[in-house]
Parts: sequence; C-alpha cells; structure tokens
Amino acid sequence: MWFWIGLLLITIVVCLLACGYLVSRFCRMDCFQKIESKRTRIMLAILPVGVIVLGLTIVFNLVNAVIIIFHLTVIWFVAEVINIVVEKSREKKSNYYIVSTVAILFTAGYLAVGWYAAHHVDRTEYQIETKKTVEDLKIIQFADSHIGTTFSGKGLLKEVERMNEDQPDVVLITGDFVDDDTSKQDMIDACESLKELKTAYGTYFCYGNHDKGYYGSEHRGFSAEDLKYNLVKNGVKVLEDEVELVDDRFYIIGRKDMSDGKRDGELRKSINELTDGLDARKYMIVLDHQPYEYEEEKTANVDLVLSGHTHGGQLFPVNYFGVMFGLNAKRYGHEKQENTDFIVTSGISDWAILFKTGCISEYNVIEVTTEY
Repeated sequence: MWFWIGLLLITIVVCLLACGYLVSRFCRMDCFQKIESKRTRIMLAILPVGVIVLGLTIVFNLVNAVIIIFHLTVIWFVAEVINIVVEKSREKKSNYYIVSTVAILFTAGYLAVGWYAAHHVDRTEYQIETKKTVEDLKIIQFADSHIGTTFSGKGLLKEVERMNEDQPDVVLITGDFVDDDTSKQDMIDACESLKELKTAYGTYFCYGNHDKGYYGSEHRGFSAEDLKYNLVKNGVKVLEDEVELVDDRFYIIGRKDMSDGKRDGELRKSINELTDGLDARKYMIVLDHQPYEYEEEKTANVDLVLSGHTHGGQLFPVNYFGVMFGLNAKRYGHEKQENTDFIVTSGISDWAILFKTGCISEYNVIEVTTEY
C-alpha cells in the first residue's frame, strides 16, 4: 500500500515539474519573448499548457493526459539537448520554433505507434516440448482484457473469431478479464462472446487482481459473484485454487490471485498443496495471474505456468522496472527453468493506459508436443 501511495505522490510531483518545464519552453518562443514582463510572460505561457492538459483530459482521460505530458516533456528535453549539440557544432543559433515543432510532432508520432500497439492484437506462437505423454496439445492463452479499455464486451467477439481459426484444444484465461471500470453490460457481453469459442476441451479461467474489483460492486454495478455466474453460464470453468483433470492426460491448476489475501485475508493454497496427490506422469498446467512464485512452482515440478498481469511493462522504459524492483519474476515471454516452462503474456488489452510503447497486445498460441 505504501508503495502505491509513494508512487502516486511521486507522479504528482513529476507531473507538476513537467508542466513547469513546458511553461518554461513556451516562454522561450519568440512570441512570448517579445513580452517585457517576465511575470506576464509566464502567466500567458501557462495558458497553452493548461489548454493542452485540459484538452487531453477531455479527449483521453486524466491518466492518459499525464502519460502524454510525460512523453512530451522527455522528448522535448532530448530535442533541446540535441539542438545544443548541433548549435555548438554549427556555431549558429537554431530557430526555436523548429525545435519545439519537432518535439511535438515526434511525440505525436511515437504515441500514435503506441496507440496502435495497444489497440491492435497480435498472435504470438510458442513451441513447447515435454517428455510427458501429452501428444499434441494446442493452447490459446490470453489475459488482461480489462474489458472496456481498448475494446468493448462485444468487441471481444472479433478476437474470439480469430482464436477459433487456430482450432484450439483448450483456451486458458489468466486473469483480469474485467476491470474496476468495466460496465455490467460490457461484462455480460464479454462473457457471451466467450460462448462462441470452439475448443475440444473447453475454456478455463483464473482470477486476476482486478476481476473481483477493488472498490466494491457499487462502483461498477456488478460483483465477483455476478462475473462468475456469467462466465459459467457461457461455458467457462472458473478455477480458484482448484484442479481439473482433462481427457485423463493433463491437469489444469487454477490458482487464486495473490491479491485475494490482501483483499479478504484468505491466503491462497501453496502450489505444493494444489499438486499434492496428482499423478506426476501427467502434464500439469498452472494458471497464475501474477508471475511471481517461480521458485515455488519450479520446485513443485509443474510443467507449464501461464501468467499475465505485467502488460509486458506497458511503457518504455518502465517495462524494465517490475523485475528490477522484484515486483515480478518475469516481465514478458517464455523461459524454461529446469523442468518448468514459464510464459507471461503482455495482454490482449491493458488497464487504463491507452498506449503501449514497450510491448504489444497479443494472445498466445502454445503448441505442446511430446519429445521422443
């Protein structure tokens, strides 16, 4: 909790400093330099910055307005540093309008690419080999749809239709299907979209930290029980510290999310408790929203752990901080530790932020084959 409070305070301070920096940059423009009074110059320069912040907030929302201002500030600063180097090499002053225009246009282009990366869903393939007799198993995994952020509940149907083209054996949803700001109708529509999935063995779901809601059912108009009811109603099997044996050849182990212990005080079962008594000859797939307990899951000798949560780091260079500060064991992609494969998806959508500059939006197609 203190981490997030500290992060919020740092964000507010940095945002104020960023706005102050932009005001100082506008003051440098010729049209403002003609004003003799420094105080008047600053007051007038505050106006365009305020209009920019207000406009971005209206068009996008406050969170994304802050993201855009951060990027504009950093890019403008870099442009000025480059300009200083160029001026020294040429021994000639540059037109400051050119510097500011380049900074603004580059920011717009950079974030336009980030917008596309967030709203366009890629298909990512993984090939996994195992010594266990599982034959060929095609899994589709997705997470972090946060319904209502980049697509609606009905909009999910387009991605479901794409997934069906792969003819998956099973679809595994690793949490944060909905968000705290998802509307009830969007939640219902999204669950109904899942009904259209065509699989050999069904669709399975584990909760993420947003699925049960942080602010109570009054905030978004539905409860965790409502979500579960609609998932089950549309053919999705919800696993919460539960194990399902599928086709007598592989297990699906759905873990409670780590956030549940903080939310309701009820700690989830350990991976050893969940795997105790299972047939070790059969392939074991773990659904665990947050990629954190890698050491425990590796020691339990499960075969494949699927996670989301990180959004691939979302924004560059923040995408490197999660693992650096020990918030996650892995940010994105596939790695094998001893006998266990770990895969973290960057998510089919994202939470609140409408840009991805450090990753892509995706769903995973995972082909597991027996190694002979």
